[in-house]
This record gives sequence, structure tokens and C-alpha cells, in this order.
Amino acid sequence: MTNLRNCLDTASIYVGTYAKYNNGSLFGKWLNLSDYSDFEELQQAMYELHSDEQNPEFMFQDYECPILEKLGLLSECHISKDIYEVLEQINDSEHEVEVYEACLDNFGKMDFLSIYEYVNNFYYGEYSSDEDFVQELYENDIPFGLPNFVVIDWEATARNIMYDYFEINGHYFRA
Repeated sequence: MTNLRNCLDTASIYVGTYAKYNNGSLFGKWLNLSDYSDFEELQQAMYELHSDEQNPEFMFQDYECPILEKLGLLSECHISKDIYEVLEQINDSEHEVEVYEACLDNFGKMDFLSIYEYVNNFYYGEYSSDEDFVQELYENDIPFGLPNFVVIDWEATARNIMYDYFEINGHYFRA
């Protein structure tokens, strides 16, 4: 798994301007978010890059680290001033970035606070199959374990239990 620090280290945006684009130029530059300590420093670098324009209207033509767009922090014409705070909060959480991405894949774009709370309250872990997930769920829920004479059809049980849960890329959440 890739942790967020690695994601932040590799997160980058290609910054051009609409004026240059409209005049047939794709001039811009890849800026690595980890090269700047905060949004203000990043913004200053963008203005310096396009200092040949009086009031540049930035165009974010490409990016690395898809979670930025899924959280609404980045689009072609917008970058949130909260981008560093949000990425740092995810980094400080106990979950890998793939967990947040999996949850966002299910719900689509969401604000960070909502997705953060959802993951912290309803994330159950990563499993290789529904049956493995349900078996662990049952084994952890029964205080003394299942007696060895009880035989459970884990496939049928998983099929029924999964109505209350969802799985994305091996990550399980309560629905």
C-alpha cells in the first residue's frame, strides 16, 4: 500500500494559463506539491512561473494523485487553498490513502470532513474476499468463538451480510 506521504511526495500539477492556452500555447510547468510548504508558497510559485501575464488565470491541465480531484480540491480551473491541510490530515490519520480513495469511488465526490468521518466510523479493513470479511466479522463478534461443531456456509452468509456493507478494491465499509 502507498501511504499518503508517498502520495504527497509524488503529487504534482501541471500549471498553465487560459490566456496562453487560448493563444495556442501549452506553456506551463509541473509543480510538485511537496516542494512547497503551504498553499501560499505554491501560489507564489505559480505567479512567478507566469509573471509574463499581469493577472494570470491559472489552468491546471494535468495532475498526479487522483484523490485531489475526488475531494474537490483540484479541477481544471481551481485549486483549493485547503489542499495542504486536507492532505496533512489524511497523512496524520491511521488509514492509507487507498482507503479514502476506495470510499470516494463508492460515493463520488465528497467534502473531506464527511469522507474522513465515514472512513473513521465505518471502515472495517482490507480482505481478499467477502467470505474472509464475514468470517472475521463473526469471529470477532462472538465473545467465545464458534464451537468447532458449528459449520457455516460462509459463501451464503457473505452473500446475505453484504447487503449491509460494500467493498471497493478489497476495502470493506458498512453501508
